[in-house]
Amino acid sequence: MLYLPLPMTEISFISALEAVQSIHSGDHVHLSSIASVPHILIEALSQRAGELSNVHFHHFHTEGPAPYAQGGPFFDQGFFVGPNVRSFVQEGLADYIPVNLFETQAMYRNGALPCDVALVQVSEPVDGKVSLGTSVDCSIAALEVARERIAVVNPNVPFAYGDLVSLDTFTAFVQADTPLITKEYAQPSETDLAIGRHCAQLVPDGACLQMGIGAMPNAICACLSCHKHLGLHTEMFSDGALELIQKGVIDNSRKVIDTGKVVASFLLGSQNVYSFVDRNPAVLMKEIAYTNDPWNIARNPQMVSINSAIEIDLTGQVCADSIGTRIYSGTGGQLDFVRGAKLSAGGKAIIAMASQTTKGMAKIVPTLKPGAGVVTPRADVQWVVTEFGAVNLYGKSLQERAKLLTSIAHPANREALERAAFERFGR
Repeated sequence: MLYLPLPMTEISFISALEAVQSIHSGDHVHLSSIASVPHILIEALSQRAGELSNVHFHHFHTEGPAPYAQGGPFFDQGFFVGPNVRSFVQEGLADYIPVNLFETQAMYRNGALPCDVALVQVSEPVDGKVSLGTSVDCSIAALEVARERIAVVNPNVPFAYGDLVSLDTFTAFVQADTPLITKEYAQPSETDLAIGRHCAQLVPDGACLQMGIGAMPNAICACLSCHKHLGLHTEMFSDGALELIQKGVIDNSRKVIDTGKVVASFLLGSQNVYSFVDRNPAVLMKEIAYTNDPWNIARNPQMVSINSAIEIDLTGQVCADSIGTRIYSGTGGQLDFVRGAKLSAGGKAIIAMASQTTKGMAKIVPTLKPGAGVVTPRADVQWVVTEFGAVNLYGKSLQERAKLLTSIAHPANREALERAAFERFGR
């Protein structure tokens, strides 16, 4: 379908301060996330801090200043904890809602979590519709149920195909011309590249991929450059995956659903990534209820999910959201994609991580730290990869898992792991 630009003169804009007058004490406010946080509305709302109390905020990982997480009249309860709110969560000024990302939209739609106001950033309109651009996430659901639906129309937001929103959805419009937050390409280390090579050996030609952002995903992408006919169905992608798309390695030709299309729900990367999705019919930006639905994920054969971990114990329990009792990030979509990939014909679920932290602490451990969260249960874990190799825990007993995981642990930690396994399992 050909979409035609709509003159901006057909939209009645108000100021950001006028727009946030509709937010009341006790309201629950949804924010569009990642690179496309509506900071102009947050700044305006901060000016009303003395008039308000008990305003709750909900969102995925956000980038940039986060006054909504610093206490006072605002209380942040995010679905994921990014670096900008992490210290506030750990201090108790903000909070975290544990949830698989697939279910976030359902919380709004079924009323388990109130949503009174939706604050989102959108593209300039085309044929009476706007795109949520780089951050569709669960904003579609928020817009369906919210009392007030305020859009920041920003020419820097790409018009990405997929889940578009009609202009008549919104109760107010604000205009802004601020750049989206970018994240430059993270250069992989030698350890990252070693992990990438092990992961690449598990990916067959024609596979459909899910991976995230950072040095390790970039390393994995670099090691996939000689593969053919890969697909991409993921919650997010960044510059590493973009390179594979531009080289023709990812062509999506073997996908069963959304054949020929890259499918994602949110983005964080360089301006090259944002420009790539703008008016690109080969990219679909969809709500998280679609991208992270394990049954949708499983419909593409040879689905390979690649996620990371903070630590893994000898039975295969994967901690990915906390360091002991301290929340560090969130459940995210890891379990959504682990289960979807395992249900896929010929699929593989991979947990990839360095064997030690940058400070030399073991990441394969006898037991998780007290209070650590289990994001992927041992009954779900399949492949585990470090720089020392790849092991498949599927169908393996506890004693067998301990031996396999010890074999890919850092050599400095293996003796202690063998001793712990003997004390626990008796052999």
